[in-house]
Amino acid sequence: MTGKPIILVTRKLPGLVEDRLQRDYQAILNPNDQLYSADELVSLCAKADAILPCHTEKLTADVIARLPENIKAICNFSVGYDHVDIDAAKAKGVIVTNTPDVLSDATAEIAILLMLGAARRASEGERMVRAGEWKDWSPTFMVGSQVSGKRFGVIGMGRVGQVAARRARGFDMDVHYYNRTRLDESLECGATYHENVEDLLENCDVLSIHCPATNETTGLLNKERLSLLPKGAIVVNSGRGGVVDDDALIEGLKSGHIFAAGLDVFNGEPDNIHPEYVNLNNVFLLPHLGSATTETRIAMGFRALDNLDAIFAGEEPKDRVA
Repeated sequence: MTGKPIILVTRKLPGLVEDRLQRDYQAILNPNDQLYSADELVSLCAKADAILPCHTEKLTADVIARLPENIKAICNFSVGYDHVDIDAAKAKGVIVTNTPDVLSDATAEIAILLMLGAARRASEGERMVRAGEWKDWSPTFMVGSQVSGKRFGVIGMGRVGQVAARRARGFDMDVHYYNRTRLDESLECGATYHENVEDLLENCDVLSIHCPATNETTGLLNKERLSLLPKGAIVVNSGRGGVVDDDALIEGLKSGHIFAAGLDVFNGEPDNIHPEYVNLNNVFLLPHLGSATTETRIAMGFRALDNLDAIFAGEEPKDRVA
């Protein structure tokens, strides 16, 4: 390879990240933040040495098979990589990386926001004020659910789950969790471990989802499991939409078994979200804002570039997932 490597950047990135890209690489940028089709993506890769995509690009087995041989790496601007067919990338010899660690605080903040917004009926109240419909106060007006001192359950006690648990302790919440493997006692900080999801659900006043979407976790929260939650529980999802069976959650919300839900991620996002969610007053909705702080988005970009730097220096990237 002669000259600087050519990097296809699929979305518009923070200015500081693009500045570093242009300094160290030949960057094919996307100044209009256009969402590329699969055909456009493959075409743009003709002269590139690597791709820096986001979770909005679906790098399926078919797309990866069509990538030209000059593509050496897919360095994701995301911690999740379920949008990339890892097996297909491995088979083609394409390195895949992600950006862990740097978005843990921001995503945990969103989980707490979702919990409070759902518990205290924030969406309803905000709409009421904006519409000029708030006319009076009474002891029974807009009564929500208090979270202080309640049980905070976590599915997926990884980096984000651990931070969310620490934040929940600030509300004097009793933390319970399920993880594929039990954490070291020093990381549990007094949390109660459950060996299976079913046991966890029975001990959750708030359930916060922080696991990735995999073959094992897709549809994990189905009708049967949701029914194990105590009546009046709150469901929070800042992980991946695929973990939740939408029809089952909506049924629980309509019946009142589940008091409310706070959702930042969805099946079919952004265009094919289940329409019933927007019709329910007891759902607090956000448009996938988990990592959406200036500090975090810059850190994500720099982490992706650190991985690129290592790859083109002939070194092992820190965050390799394939």
